[in-house]
Amino acid sequence: MRNRGKALAAAALGVALLTSACSAGESKSAGDGNQKPIGRAHPGTVPEDRLLEQQPSSYLSTFALDVDTASYGYARRALLDGRRPDPATVRPEEFVNHFKQGYAEPEGNGFAVSADGGRAGDVRLLRVGLQTRRATGGARRDANLTFVVDTSGSMGEPGRLDLLKTALHALIDRLRPSDSVAIVAYDSDATLVREMTPVSRRAELHRAIDSLDTGDSTNLKAGMTLGYKEARRGFREGVTNRVILASDGLANTGATTSRPILSKVREEAGTGISLLCVGVGSDYGDKLMEELADHGNGRAVYISDAEKAKRLFVEQLPATVEVRARDAKAQVAFDSRQVDTYRLIGYDNRGLRPQDLRDDSVDGGEIGPGHSVTALYAVRLRPGASGHLADVTVRWQDPDSGRAAEQGRTITVGDLSPDLWESGTPRLRVAVAAAYFAEHLRDRDPGHGAQSPYTTPSQGPFISQGRVPGEQVADLPELIRQVTALGSATEDRDVRELADLMSRATTV
Repeated sequence: MRNRGKALAAAALGVALLTSACSAGESKSAGDGNQKPIGRAHPGTVPEDRLLEQQPSSYLSTFALDVDTASYGYARRALLDGRRPDPATVRPEEFVNHFKQGYAEPEGNGFAVSADGGRAGDVRLLRVGLQTRRATGGARRDANLTFVVDTSGSMGEPGRLDLLKTALHALIDRLRPSDSVAIVAYDSDATLVREMTPVSRRAELHRAIDSLDTGDSTNLKAGMTLGYKEARRGFREGVTNRVILASDGLANTGATTSRPILSKVREEAGTGISLLCVGVGSDYGDKLMEELADHGNGRAVYISDAEKAKRLFVEQLPATVEVRARDAKAQVAFDSRQVDTYRLIGYDNRGLRPQDLRDDSVDGGEIGPGHSVTALYAVRLRPGASGHLADVTVRWQDPDSGRAAEQGRTITVGDLSPDLWESGTPRLRVAVAAAYFAEHLRDRDPGHGAQSPYTTPSQGPFISQGRVPGEQVADLPELIRQVTALGSATEDRDVRELADLMSRATTV
């Protein structure tokens, strides 16, 4: 259903960190633009009569929302192990979405739409942020969780099954008595370890987790088939029904490619059962786990140590098992009078056709409480650009009623006027740094050309390969200096860790 689209955004660290002279030399004719945006009813909001009938534009960027973070987690593991991640596993949007963004929350169950940016030499960086409301005071619906746990031989490596068992024990202690949990294990075949059981019977669930032990081969399809069968058998209307796959993603028995497994996932995903893929292990089947999450109305994460497992299973999962929005998509309509060229950084396999935005049969992303989604664009303006720059629209379906809703806002050239590295907010700068670090890892040495397939700029306004004309390249040490300062400014351990990972990347 999803149009996988063309590969997007392949450049190396194309942000102007080298000198402030480039920024200072940009003339007013390049677009400081403090004029009021065209058609704006009140600051930052697209009037309702424009949400469904915005001005036609050939400069449309449409994509399915994605809150996966597995790519960053696996890259972190690789760099800590003294090696670079496989470029095929690096997805810039997942690096960005790993970090806090500081967006305002909406009052209701939809999205708050934010936008900011800044100048980086001759190019502007635009950050579009979409934020859902957090669950507060335990105000969430009950959950039916079916854990499908990989117990194949490869899961015997330290930091795989042992890590998952510890995390599952901790999660059971945090769930509510009115939640329910089932456990399926698979190696060469699949076994129902525990049928759907209320969490009020915690002792039985803890014993089931203790019984998990490694076996032989990896029949992922058998595990997923039995897991969804049990999730369907215990399905309850009005609660969150979710399958949680915990695996290293390495299938070697039965169906070993994604297509037959994905067929089963797609079938069940359409019946109100969502999917969370939790990856572990130094040897990790990233592609399969990401594809499963994409087609299962879910997301993919990766854990490599006890601290990351605790944050996911104990701090995040109990509060985010609910779903705020299904099939969520976004579209940025750039004003062709102001924009010369642009590119979306990341979302390589999440691209949609413009008409897919309002085609509710086309898959989008599943978004939970308190989740933020960030899209970064590199934009080259036309000479004299000012005023209205773009309209952002996000569309989603209510998880209960299935009704579609939209929210949006207007962006002006003035929103992108500040110098990115001198005046941009710390969270904006962290997002840009994370995205360009991902491109650095994906494309190897940016000073010697990209090593990935994304190398040649395409014709026309939308840059699907390569950099926007005028996008500059900075060396990694300068980016490290910027992120090190941001670690102190934000007092965020994840930002400090990013600086460390960048430093490690210079030596491997």
